[in-house]
Amino acid sequence: MADVKNNDRVFTWGHERRFNAYSNYFRSKYGARVQKVSIDAGFTCPNRDGTKGTGGCTYCNNDAFNPSYCMPSKTVSRQIEEGIEFHKWRYSEAVSYLAYFQAYSNTWASPAILKNLYEEALSYPGVIGLVIGTRPDCIDDEKLAYIRELSQQYYIAVEYGIESCNNNTLRRINRGHSFEDAADAVRKTASLGINTGAHFIFGLPGESRKEMLDQVSVISALPLTTVKFHQLQIFKGTIMEAEFQSRPDDFELFSWEEYLEFFITFLERLNPAFVVERFTGEAPPRFLSVGGWGKKRADQIISIIEKRLEELDTWQGRCYEGI
Repeated sequence: MADVKNNDRVFTWGHERRFNAYSNYFRSKYGARVQKVSIDAGFTCPNRDGTKGTGGCTYCNNDAFNPSYCMPSKTVSRQIEEGIEFHKWRYSEAVSYLAYFQAYSNTWASPAILKNLYEEALSYPGVIGLVIGTRPDCIDDEKLAYIRELSQQYYIAVEYGIESCNNNTLRRINRGHSFEDAADAVRKTASLGINTGAHFIFGLPGESRKEMLDQVSVISALPLTTVKFHQLQIFKGTIMEAEFQSRPDDFELFSWEEYLEFFITFLERLNPAFVVERFTGEAPPRFLSVGGWGKKRADQIISIIEKRLEELDTWQGRCYEGI
């Protein structure tokens, strides 16, 4: 892997792409494609079950992201089996898999329950690790110690939903935690040598585009392995849909063309060491109220973004100022 050099044309990831791509990251580690297989293990969240609140985040509709085979009524092993079959037609070259505990907060249970679920997934043939999606307030020292043990034998990543660095925004969308909570959880997880990811949304209510862009320096200072970015999509039947209908001027939703230029500017300032897993969100049109971009798929969007990076002769971290 080449040394990081800012402001010149040296790409730092052992390949010629203009961003630190998730797929290349795993090819460099394992020599082949590694495919994530989503699992819905029946978890909930503390701002749904009454621990902190009810109703969940105002934008949330997990059904919009869950593949059809993901049902908590099925065992973890059954979901992995069906997930591998689901992905084979598109990613036939994949020979290894990551069990992605995706729906809701996948550390929001006792250590004994987590142990049973995680180890069932890891025992499935071809599964080489876990990606555990959760919230920063659903983790503690005991759980992290167990996850650290697993990480000595498998690829393990904990992926935190952070969504915004702005505490006013987090309160408005009913996250139930602060950005400081999230930053602390990220630092603690990374300090144990666990791969640590984070998820952010662009276009949340009350945030200007300048405020969204200014978050890049805060995000870049976190000890993250991977990052995911999504444009805001407003789903039917959510609290946010009602909020948008009553106060549309509070939202700065992106057209595809606007998002393309915004995200490239953001990417230029992003820490080049971060592995970028996603640029955008994708959901079936039947779930969407506002925020969709027609029939553009994630792989098509990546191609368009890469072409635009080439046209502008720019890349991830070109304007990164360091920490």
